[in-house]
Amino acid sequence: MGTDRRAAILEAAAGVIARRGVRGLRVADIAADAGVSTALVYYHFKGRADILRRTLELISDRAQRYTADQARTEVATGRVRAARPPRSPRRELERALLLELQDRAEVRENSTAWGELCATAVFDPELRTALSDARLCWIDALVETLGRSHGNAPPTALTAAAERLTATLEGLSTRWLGGILPLPHARELLREAVAVELAHLRHAT
Repeated sequence: MGTDRRAAILEAAAGVIARRGVRGLRVADIAADAGVSTALVYYHFKGRADILRRTLELISDRAQRYTADQARTEVATGRVRAARPPRSPRRELERALLLELQDRAEVRENSTAWGELCATAVFDPELRTALSDARLCWIDALVETLGRSHGNAPPTALTAAAERLTATLEGLSTRWLGGILPLPHARELLREAVAVELAHLRHAT
């Protein structure tokens, strides 16, 4: 029960951050959304800073879950067959990035909350460290995928490509969520960015 309530509090925190931003984050609002008392929130978390760090972890875990959920859906709907060859590293890379550009409530909330936390980290060194750690895990995963197709590229080149793709994704996501860029166009621009980075890595080997 304690674990369920803790999870509910963090889910509520992500929703409040996405809707109101970090500056508008009030523990009382999180408690109300989670259906628990404010005292219970403080029982599970040390304070506002702890809630922000744990919510950041939740957002990162959600992002990792997109890929697993998509894979299960493809199997359940018959879109994946045992005889089908595995995806190329390029397709795996595109898939991982494009899953962050989906018109789903969870993805919208996750991306919006991530953007709010990034903005707040500019003024919050403690949150900045947690954000950097979460982002490093994401970069490492991209570097691994890039390395499978361009293993001869220098590690610095793989990391730089992963950084640029991440920055591109975050920028496109912000523009899409803000209504500046249509989702299909954002996804197409991301595919083009992947093609550019892979071509660049071919010359870096």
